[in-house]
Amino acid sequence: MRFAARMVAGITLAMSSGIALAAQSGGPNVAAKPAEVSFQFERVGLPVPRFTLRVEEDGSGSYQAEEIEGAADGRSLQYASAKHIDRTLNLTSSTVGTIFKAARELNRFDMDCAANAKKVADTGKKTLSYKGTDGSGSCTYNYSNNKDVEKLTTTFIGIALTLDEGRRLAFLHQYDRLGLDAEMTIFERETAAGHALELNTIAPVLTAIAGDNAVMERVRLEAANLLKLAGSNKI
Repeated sequence: MRFAARMVAGITLAMSSGIALAAQSGGPNVAAKPAEVSFQFERVGLPVPRFTLRVEEDGSGSYQAEEIEGAADGRSLQYASAKHIDRTLNLTSSTVGTIFKAARELNRFDMDCAANAKKVADTGKKTLSYKGTDGSGSCTYNYSNNKDVEKLTTTFIGIALTLDEGRRLAFLHQYDRLGLDAEMTIFERETAAGHALELNTIAPVLTAIAGDNAVMERVRLEAANLLKLAGSNKI
């Protein structure tokens, strides 16, 4: 009886120690959270004066933004009410790889990335941040002399441009189909110039336009061509 009691006590102690260790380490089945890079942008006077793009190393991410009312450039009728935008993303592996490679080469943004020049035009307040098991950091800038920082900035701005254009195209498709012609032409030029990135994020909008016989044939073909570009870089 005493031997049995000692066995029960020993098993109980071992289980308690195991639970305590698991709690300290996050548990045996809890996978480490993927590293994350985020880009915050703020500039008054734009149709989207502030937004945040978050990208995890597995390709998932999110886009949160504040959109003001109407179109600031006057290319179309008033296409949006002031609203908060919050949507999930899945980015292509090539873009994700480029972002995280640059982040690590830039010491996970644990650095001063702002240019020292005093007279620089206001291009918006930008913040790059990194979080991961291998470290963390962030830096804020208006303009940077670092070419890698500027390349990352261009990448995130290009993704945001595509997402914003997707909302504009969706609105025009519903309320102003004639206005799609000029808008789609402009968007094709932006894409050809490398300014619009990750077209896969607005594939549903492009698919709807390409398959709508009520839309001009030229516009449908332009949407179909953009879809081909979106599909050429698989996630």
